[in-house]
Amino acid sequence: MSEVQRGRAGGLSETEARARLAADGPNELPRPERRSPLRIVVDVLREPMLLLLLCGGLIYLVLGDLKEALILLAFGAMSIVITVVQETRTERVLEALRDLTSPRALVVRDGARRRIAGREVVQGDLLVLGEGDRVPADAALVEARDLQVDESLLTGESMPVRKKTSDNIGAAGHRPGGEDQPFVYSGSLVVRGEGLALVEATGPRSEIGKIGLSLRGLQAEPPRLQQQTARLVRLCFLGGAIVSLAAIVLYGVSRGDWLQALLAGVAIGMSMLPEEFGVVLTVFMAMGAWRISQARVLTRRAAAIEVLGSATVLCTDKTGTLTQNQMSVAELRLLDGARLRAQAAGPDRIGTEFAELARCGALASSPEPFDPMEKALHAFARDVLRDDAMDGGQTLVRTYGLRPELLAMTQVWRTSAAAELVACAKGAPEAIARLCRLDEADRQAVQAAVGAMAKDGLRVLGVAVAACDDAALPASQEAFVFRFVGLVGLADPLRPHVPEAVRECRSAGIRVIMITGDYPATAMAIAGQAGLDVNEVVTGEQVKLADDTELEALVRKVNVFARVLPEQKLRIVQALKRGGEIVAMTGDGVNDAPSLKAAHIGIAMGGRGTDVAREASAIVLLDDDFSSIVASIRLGRRIYDNLRKAMAFIFAVHVPIAGLALLPLVFGLPLVLGPVHIAFLELIIDPVCSLVFEAEREERDVMKRPPRRADAELFSWPLIAWSVLQGAMAFALIAVIFLAALRSGIPPDEARTLAFIALVVCVLALVLVNRSFSASFLSAFFRPNAALLWIFLAIALVLATALFWPPASGLFRFGPLHLDDLMITLGAGLLVLTALELLKPLWGRRLRF
Repeated sequence: MSEVQRGRAGGLSETEARARLAADGPNELPRPERRSPLRIVVDVLREPMLLLLLCGGLIYLVLGDLKEALILLAFGAMSIVITVVQETRTERVLEALRDLTSPRALVVRDGARRRIAGREVVQGDLLVLGEGDRVPADAALVEARDLQVDESLLTGESMPVRKKTSDNIGAAGHRPGGEDQPFVYSGSLVVRGEGLALVEATGPRSEIGKIGLSLRGLQAEPPRLQQQTARLVRLCFLGGAIVSLAAIVLYGVSRGDWLQALLAGVAIGMSMLPEEFGVVLTVFMAMGAWRISQARVLTRRAAAIEVLGSATVLCTDKTGTLTQNQMSVAELRLLDGARLRAQAAGPDRIGTEFAELARCGALASSPEPFDPMEKALHAFARDVLRDDAMDGGQTLVRTYGLRPELLAMTQVWRTSAAAELVACAKGAPEAIARLCRLDEADRQAVQAAVGAMAKDGLRVLGVAVAACDDAALPASQEAFVFRFVGLVGLADPLRPHVPEAVRECRSAGIRVIMITGDYPATAMAIAGQAGLDVNEVVTGEQVKLADDTELEALVRKVNVFARVLPEQKLRIVQALKRGGEIVAMTGDGVNDAPSLKAAHIGIAMGGRGTDVAREASAIVLLDDDFSSIVASIRLGRRIYDNLRKAMAFIFAVHVPIAGLALLPLVFGLPLVLGPVHIAFLELIIDPVCSLVFEAEREERDVMKRPPRRADAELFSWPLIAWSVLQGAMAFALIAVIFLAALRSGIPPDEARTLAFIALVVCVLALVLVNRSFSASFLSAFFRPNAALLWIFLAIALVLATALFWPPASGLFRFGPLHLDDLMITLGAGLLVLTALELLKPLWGRRLRF
């Protein structure tokens, strides 16, 4: 097989891979079609607001007013354009996020290993498979070491199947299921071992493609918020419909003009329908997920954005999350107590026993390591030994993988210098001591040495070696007669920004709990450096022995758990949840998937995490950095705050619009607002909500206040009361201006103009008020927000055109205004802004929770 030979030699070249990708297409299955602009237009045409606009236009045509009808249709067209632009932007963001969520693959190209998106895998690529990987394409095995694969997605059988290479691949069966096949299939999951495989089929040509399964897409909206919003819009729609019908009857009966009554009813219906809620929710969630992705955090389910702000406990791993995951050998120890610092070691400064320990540590690791600890063992062996521990004079015969019941792995080698095979093992010191069958005195010596190394913050591995006969290898590594070689201590420095991030969590009312598989002394050392509150350390054995009630008591006061197995993480998460905590949980391995799924917010490691961990999580850290988790919580709180500000503004702004539409009908006054005016106002409200508020900066106290209650409503009663108060104050002031103008003898057109300009100015004042729940009066003007400046300028330009360009002022039925009239409208806006800013401190705290 020339492809296999080329794969062994170094895989495809990048040029070949690009050519095959262009010829065969991406390695992906059919997905739901992206919404085109035409599809978005069709969806917009079903919106009640647009139907009301078209209804108003039809009534104007019946009245013979072609100009009014065309203008309403023009406003409708502008509304469609704005919506299409917003939703097309949202679709682009969601498409980019879907690409990020696609499985990844480790391939060999140009002789080097590269991590690429699963969709870029092509036929002929050499895949590197390891435990926890989702197989990205159908492939034939080139190498397999203790490889077992879960093919339940294809076969329905839950038991993993063993995989082996074959010399005669062409004649082998090629269907999923069955033991010892030389093929792996797209969508299956590696649950044990490792291997190399040559890709044979991608995308729709794979087995999973043939049976028509498709990838799941990213949720665009969180269900809880969607339900709340839909319920509110339905209530507003029913209320608006009842009021509109009543207004039509009242106008028709009192004035006898039923067509004008219909226009008045349409205007009231438009004024009372907050159709912006759905658009704002979609835009905020999609743009929020995009903003979080810029902080190297991928939100796989946008509903996680809602929960982020309410997290009370953050459970984190140590290695690679709090630490840099850049391991280096720091110390070696022998069973007799002799020790060697790594910086003192060298080709001429290392004894025979320490040299054997370095060599066995490397031989117990993967020949081509990906794990940081194994890379460190290889690097140390190369540095301190005269010959490379993996110099090509040995051949790997068999691998015994890590097991939950035995945290050790063994590699069996055939060397050119010895007739016998050599088995090298490494793993948890207690597991290696068990394999070596050490007596009690030696076990205590090992335990004491491990404790001393762990206090220095070192991660400790035990190393053992055995000779064995080539005739028959045992089924289990426990059957080897191992000799204890020594202990290796590896250092992994703390990430520099972790202490600051931990302090920020503490000030935000978020408790940080470290759950690690490392030793208690190591865990305490790293926890102390990170700034965690360390009162005591609970081990996995204590978790195992504790019943549910005892564990609940432990998790309330303990912040460091050590020597914890993945299944014990699940119990810790469940105990925290029973105690009323909102839990965010990090994980990277196959066995972490249950605890990630059980947590309110599952956070998978993007760099070193397995595909199954990522699939079980709501959030993926693309850089595995703890400070990125804290940054995502900060962004989550900001997004939720800004969403509530936009909702408050929508509530508030519809109060004066509805009031001014109803006022003339109730008191027999000239109409203030017609469908044209309300359509114009909707063109202001939509971009303000989806652009200005979405881009607002975070509140100053965003990480200095306790987490939001998990059951807190987006539309809380304090928020609704605050919005109604804002709208009522603006409406009262505008109504006074309108009534005073009419009373002073000003013609109706001029009074309408005065009231409308005052309404627009008050709307802008409400924007400034709702920019922050707590900021000062001056910050309402000077907080940076480029979108706000451009939208205000656009509104001023359009309003000036409507006032001073005769065709436009005729359309709006505006009369001439003088400078003193404009000053009144500006004064009204300033008065509303000042009064509300003075009242804000009374409401601010209740609005933020």
